[in-house]
Amino acid sequence: MHPEALDLFAPAFGSLYQRMRQDYINVVNERPGIWAAVYSAAEQLPFISFILSNLWPLKRELVKALRKWQPAAVIAVYPAYGYLLKAAAQEAGLHDFKRYILITDSITVHSMWHRCDADAFLVPNEDTANILYQRGIDRARVVVSGFPVSPRYALPGPIRGAPAQRPKVLYMINGQPGRALSLVERLLREDRVELTVTTGRDEALKKELEALGQRLHKPMRVLGWIENMPDLLRSNHLLIGKAGGATVQETLAAGTPMLITQILPGQEEGNARLLLQNGCGASCPTNEAVLEVLSSLFAGEAEGWHQMHRHACALGRPDAATSIARWVWEDVQYSEDAHGPGFGLRPDFPLG
Repeated sequence: MHPEALDLFAPAFGSLYQRMRQDYINVVNERPGIWAAVYSAAEQLPFISFILSNLWPLKRELVKALRKWQPAAVIAVYPAYGYLLKAAAQEAGLHDFKRYILITDSITVHSMWHRCDADAFLVPNEDTANILYQRGIDRARVVVSGFPVSPRYALPGPIRGAPAQRPKVLYMINGQPGRALSLVERLLREDRVELTVTTGRDEALKKELEALGQRLHKPMRVLGWIENMPDLLRSNHLLIGKAGGATVQETLAAGTPMLITQILPGQEEGNARLLLQNGCGASCPTNEAVLEVLSSLFAGEAEGWHQMHRHACALGRPDAATSIARWVWEDVQYSEDAHGPGFGLRPDFPLG
């Protein structure tokens, strides 16, 4: 088996794609209400499926990729591909392959994910599977696969130990820089945690935070763009951050409870619900709420933290990526050996 990961939007749309990505980031950070309205409208309007089925530049690139790789299976992790795969395969002269849609949202799943045709819909958790069942998706086509985080989460890593008097806290800043600066200052002044802060590619914010730590004479790690997220999450007791889909799944894979400071309406609401209803985190819409929950979690013998940690470990799937790859391979082999290419799902192969 030779896997290949492709993002076909870049060659399909070029500089327009890059501008749209930046516009998306600007809207969700600065005008979340506008994004919520767009997200909701796309849920209700039937012509969205027509638009996705007629993204001709994307279909052109998909045809080229199918002709080149002649895949036995395609796993789509973005909704648009599901609407183009069948037609693109016919144009590429490829008929005997299987189509899987790997849904990366939790609970509040946008209907764009499952309006298309597929051999199977892979979902990150049972809560999300139940939503698809309620919407009439055949149970035989829904597979609870977990979310494909880095396989490094399944390997031995840092041992964080039990929380001490100053537990280790990771704060991933993603938007709302004013609030972030205020919260970091409170955390440093009260000196209740050993703090690490990440700022992504925002170099100006990174310098401002470093200056803040120097001014207060308080130790703090300030990191920019990072490549070692598995080690960083597993070496800290708690994550503070935004309820992004990948962030939530990675913190679960690391067994690290999360305090949610920001939820993008619509798109991220399900991620937050997943943590809250499974006891893996808390919603903290204000800085005061963050400080109150911190005090509660680590009070006494830190029983509040230990309980959240247990729940996160129970829900996390650190081996999901390799399990999904193995399941797809076995399913393709089962179909070809038993019934010919492209037939059915192997019913007796557990995932995980």
